[in-house]
Amino acid sequence: MIPDSDNRRAPSVPPVLATLAAWSWRLIVLGVVIYYFAQILVTLRFVALPVAVALLLTALLFPLTDGLRRIGLNSMAATWLTMLTAFAVLGITGWIVGVRANEEFPRLLEQVQTTARDLQNWLITGPLELRESQLADMVAEITRQLNEQRAAITGTLVTGAAVAIEVLAGLVLMLFVTFFLLKDGERIWSWFLKAFGSARPRVDRAGRAAWRTLSHYVQGTVMVAAVHGVIMGIVLAGMGVPLWAPLAVLIFLASFIPIIGIFFAGGLATLVTLGAQGPIYALVFVGILVVEQQLENHVLQPLIVGRAVKFHPLAIIIVLAVGGVLAGITGAAVAVPIAAVLYRALPELRHEQAALPPPPEAHAEATGGGPQGGPPGTPGEPPAGPGPREPGEPGGADEPAGTPEGADEVSRPRSR
Repeated sequence: MIPDSDNRRAPSVPPVLATLAAWSWRLIVLGVVIYYFAQILVTLRFVALPVAVALLLTALLFPLTDGLRRIGLNSMAATWLTMLTAFAVLGITGWIVGVRANEEFPRLLEQVQTTARDLQNWLITGPLELRESQLADMVAEITRQLNEQRAAITGTLVTGAAVAIEVLAGLVLMLFVTFFLLKDGERIWSWFLKAFGSARPRVDRAGRAAWRTLSHYVQGTVMVAAVHGVIMGIVLAGMGVPLWAPLAVLIFLASFIPIIGIFFAGGLATLVTLGAQGPIYALVFVGILVVEQQLENHVLQPLIVGRAVKFHPLAIIIVLAVGGVLAGITGAAVAVPIAAVLYRALPELRHEQAALPPPPEAHAEATGGGPQGGPPGTPGEPPAGPGPREPGEPGGADEPAGTPEGADEVSRPRSR
């Protein structure tokens, strides 16, 4: 019997609309989950922020710890030596900055007073031809505004004391987390993977890809920030600007916040240069800062950091804007590494690992115990390659006796 095609009913919902609806409710659920997860992080910000900073510090310091292990030190000794080295670098830097600030601050005050008198004379005798009474009124108005805001300033200082206690507690937590991540990071990761069951290999690949990206980003950013701080410190010192060492350190720290940080640190250094050496030196400094920033953005960043992140500048700006709106300066500082980590980890979560012949470098890693001499995989992880082969097949019993078992499997690099 031939069915009557005229009796077929058209679908009540067009396929395109059904697909859009299916995606829409999934996106709504995902957005709700992300929103509440962000609220939890905001509530636990004094725990989440030190842990996030500890991850960044671990990515920066781990190459030193790993190198110390390779020369024969155990994990405890290598970790302690790494931490003491980091403390020594921070202590020496702080001592140099403090000594320079103590020596040069009085000279800065004298130069600012001289510049202020010159500016006052220019306002009176220059093209503006202001009267001294007008300048006195302006100074009196500024003083009155400061006196009116004295109560608010005092309240801010009291609140700042409470914040300082919280920051100190967060600093202690950050040091503990960094220490144990350096010492037992691989064991912690293996314990964490046990919660994922059959999805463990996929989560392992995603986590290691994310860790590689984070390590490259942090190490590259530190190199770029160091170059930036050294160059601008040399420029400030050559101009005879007081407090050039603290300003160079400030520029170095501000370089970790893309785009936003350089405006803050560069603006402060420009004001100090203006007050100490006058407008000509300030304009010269701004010009050098702009040129150096362009070289950093178009040469250093693509060569050092861009290989790990591979983000278009427009994507970086959008990510920075979103991070700044959601969490202020802290959000802007961590927005780019978080986006880069997600960009690298999500493809590993979506795709199954293919049982393909290993590339030459993967075979070398398998025969040498994994990259950098480590074991080829997480202990207890199920093999990802094919099972035992019959004699006569590639990789079977006819292979040379020196070929290690499992060398034909796809080796997953271990990120340190």
